[in-house]
Amino acid sequence: MSRLSLPHAFALSVAMTLSASLAALAQETAPAAVPAPTDAATAAPAADAAAVDGLNMGTEVAGPVTQATAEVGQTYTLAKFDDWEQNCVKTADGSDPCQMYQLLKDQNGNSVAEMSMFPLPAGQKAAAGATIMVPLETLLTANLVLEIDGGKPKIYPFTFCTTPGCVSRVGFTDAEVAQFKKGAKADLTIVPAADPTQKVVLNLSLKGFTAALDAVTAQLPK
Repeated sequence: MSRLSLPHAFALSVAMTLSASLAALAQETAPAAVPAPTDAATAAPAADAAAVDGLNMGTEVAGPVTQATAEVGQTYTLAKFDDWEQNCVKTADGSDPCQMYQLLKDQNGNSVAEMSMFPLPAGQKAAAGATIMVPLETLLTANLVLEIDGGKPKIYPFTFCTTPGCVSRVGFTDAEVAQFKKGAKADLTIVPAADPTQKVVLNLSLKGFTAALDAVTAQLPK
């Protein structure tokens, strides 16, 4: 489990799972949604670990889930492109749909939001879609604001909230995708419900964006 939270000054720490929730949230707009990977290395030792003379001998820590070790339905990171990951979900037929993913942190290193992005078939108004998840204690009426490389900000409403957090499902035009490709960073701004006078600005790094998008696009059905 990872923790997504607004800065401690707002007392808005929220436990959020980076798991299959994103897959369900993006299914209606994405060719295939992929949840964020879980870190098996943080798992607690088994309670029934072998003991010798009353001394627990421990159990080996499992490594991260890989394409080779993933079971059907599990998520694994296929590749990393600087600040972006190509996360895929294991399927029975081996098609393994993927998305590009980034976890956003504040200046104190707190995990605050996550973004999964996916290309869409040509000929639509939206060239790509994204699922952005933020903590439950976000002021929904303030919406979500995204600004690419200091350009004109754009406002996106929140679609709904569920146990892990509140979700905004957004679409990007060809021109906006081109901005992402040539940009250095995007700023994502949310407002904490506990203090509506404050704004939390998160940096979405665009380093590795083009390579990650190309890798995910290459896996789309022809």
